[in-house]
Amino acid sequence: MAKYKCVILDDYQNVALDIVDWSAVKGFLDIASLTVNIPDQHALLEKLKDVNILIAMRERTPLRKELLQALPHLKLIITTGMRNSSIDMAACSDLGITVCGTQSSSQPPAELTWGLLLALARNIVAEANNVSIYHSWQKTVGTTLNGKNIGIIGLGKIGKQVAKFAKAFGMHVYAWSPNLTSDRAAEEDVNFVESKEEILKISDVITLHLVSGPSTKGLITSSDFSTMKSTALLINTSRAALIEEGALVNALTANKIAGAAIDVYEQEPLSPESDYRHCRNLLATPHLGYVSDSNYVTYFTQAIENIDGWIKGSAIRKLN
Repeated sequence: MAKYKCVILDDYQNVALDIVDWSAVKGFLDIASLTVNIPDQHALLEKLKDVNILIAMRERTPLRKELLQALPHLKLIITTGMRNSSIDMAACSDLGITVCGTQSSSQPPAELTWGLLLALARNIVAEANNVSIYHSWQKTVGTTLNGKNIGIIGLGKIGKQVAKFAKAFGMHVYAWSPNLTSDRAAEEDVNFVESKEEILKISDVITLHLVSGPSTKGLITSSDFSTMKSTALLINTSRAALIEEGALVNALTANKIAGAAIDVYEQEPLSPESDYRHCRNLLATPHLGYVSDSNYVTYFTQAIENIDGWIKGSAIRKLN
């Protein structure tokens, strides 16, 4: 029997085929991974022209209608995570392509959020570079988090974890989102704030944890940065679209806030010409929020389960 051709997209760390045991499906699959992002659609199509199964790493490569229509042999897409706005679900359904997902833990992105906050507050990256590269000593004064106000915009799974970290560090925890209620905030022992303006005004740290959608796109605007304290720090490990495009760069350039740490961008991978690469007081990481050993094991273990189920005629974790 001919094997199904399976390609794993955007396996940047080149670990997908080794981090779990694929033997349960290797008898059915001719499997390969692409370790670099291929933004050019013609080049990508050439790589995928005979593919039957695609495994997409989160939202790294868009799978739009035009590309899907050009892949007549494609029958199954598996996305890591149970949500992927880069996949045209309607087109998949029209073309008879099954889309399945995997579980994803909120712990890794919550931990990264806190790591970025600590690094930003204590100037860890700059001071480490001072020691190892510039051979200088103690050039900055850090910010103590204990006793400060943290404003969590979005009190979902990740926001709740961040709230626990903040309380452990002795911070005063406030929360707001377009749909948050005082009862839900009380359940997490978090102070409820009634408006975006109020939480921006009172917070020493703002951290964003919302899903991107019509009601949240551009939620943080250029004028909002004028509402924030000049000493405030902003963390965004959620979605770039939550901040009005260009607003963060302008705010940092104009010293409207003290600093920011971000893990998500309008264009990924980040362009070499991006203003983010040269922005003052910005700590930037390459979308590492979900990139962890535990999540990768879950992703690819469940991808194998999804493939096995689909081959046997009982697809699981279907999204369309």
